[in-house]
Amino acid sequence: MPLNNTELVKKIGHQLGFDFVGISKAGLLKDDAIWLEDWLANNRNGKMVYMENHFDKRVDPTKLVEGSKSVVSLLYNYHTKHKQKDDEAPKLAKYAYGEDYHFVIRDKLNEFFYLLEEQIGKIEGRSFVDSAPVLDRAWARKSGLGWIGKNSMLINKQRGSDFFIAELIIDLELEPDGPLKDYCGTCTKCIDACPTEAILPQRQIDSKRCISYLTIELKDEFIPTEFKSKMENWMFGCDICQDVCPWNRFGIQNQEQRFQPKLNLLDMTKENWEQLEQEDFSAIFKRSAVKRTKFSGLKRNIRFLG
Repeated sequence: MPLNNTELVKKIGHQLGFDFVGISKAGLLKDDAIWLEDWLANNRNGKMVYMENHFDKRVDPTKLVEGSKSVVSLLYNYHTKHKQKDDEAPKLAKYAYGEDYHFVIRDKLNEFFYLLEEQIGKIEGRSFVDSAPVLDRAWARKSGLGWIGKNSMLINKQRGSDFFIAELIIDLELEPDGPLKDYCGTCTKCIDACPTEAILPQRQIDSKRCISYLTIELKDEFIPTEFKSKMENWMFGCDICQDVCPWNRFGIQNQEQRFQPKLNLLDMTKENWEQLEQEDFSAIFKRSAVKRTKFSGLKRNIRFLG
């Protein structure tokens, strides 16, 4: 018996290595629109002014992709047991150990479209991986792939939160999945562990205080001095709120070869990082998400930790 379109979408997703596939009906995210409006009104986005753009498209994919009927949410595991060997070395968020996830997942999304059209014919739509005004965590939650934790991350009951989220927004009518309940309960481990007190009520983050924002998104010449003793040695991103989350004890080692640590990245000492030159940066972080902060930004971060 041939698969129906919904079954086919999920089969292809798993075939391409996505750990979880969920589906929602495309339309306005009313509650999330209110949440986003409040977050922006309180300047929680800091200097990420792009978050203020395309509000209507951000909360309603039918305005972003004309004719869209379904949002397919996809989770791709990046959890790893690998760690940097020098405990005193400046730290990288583990999602940045290997190749930039945009490249890896974009390749898979292109193949997804090809395989789907091969089976059912021409479809209209677009695919995204953190690359457009899409509320990816909200759609993943609505599609039953997890809930939004107190640290604002999507948490999956089976595997935790070490996932990249991607979407297909397409003109196929698919059978939607329902959302899950919230399983954070009374736990406040992420809130208690955040050294800069960036985690707020209503599942919001004050970006201006978040270590990931300060080390990646903030393009100023200097990081505010109030955070001098609060960075806990993070030079690019931060994993603190995820590492302390009890649900991440269920994480399993990712099997994506392109996510494996590059060159001798994990062997680098504190001194190696402090002496990093442009040539080294370009070699170590070729096709890496760390390129986003540029050599000058990473050096700024390392100096700030000193």
